[in-house]
Amino acid sequence: MAETKTNVMRILERAKIPYTAHAYDHGDGLIDGVSVAQKLGQDPAAVFKTLVTRGASGAYHVFVIPVAKELNLKKGAKAAGEKSVEMIHVSEINKVTGYIRGGCSPVGMKKQYATLFDSSALAQEHIMVSAGKIGHQVELEPKALADLVGGGFASLTDE
Repeated sequence: MAETKTNVMRILERAKIPYTAHAYDHGDGLIDGVSVAQKLGQDPAAVFKTLVTRGASGAYHVFVIPVAKELNLKKGAKAAGEKSVEMIHVSEINKVTGYIRGGCSPVGMKKQYATLFDSSALAQEHIMVSAGKIGHQVELEPKALADLVGGGFASLTDE
């Protein structure tokens, strides 16, 4: 079977950022991030999900957090410089990001939104994020990923 190269992988290659591609069988439906980590034999603390929110200002903000954690909206809002943030509706994901639910990556969205990574990423040598397509992940250094998307690090979850 030929390796599927996603747009995320092409962007990483153009930027000369080393990564390792991983693929997993997702069956016919969505599976949660912890299950993805298990299928790939990875520690859930090193596998990150990409969440998109809308701030009180109307601006979109992207948060990248470990799959087993929940975004603390108050911490997210404070880190993003917003009065509040709320998750966007599932029906808006494609329109806002160009990705579908379960395949949203911080790399290669329609627009580059303000992006914050949970500070726990800095404790990992490599983290995994979606490669922009369900069933595909990329593993890379968190700092290189954050630099690519102009992102920063903040405490975004409850410890």
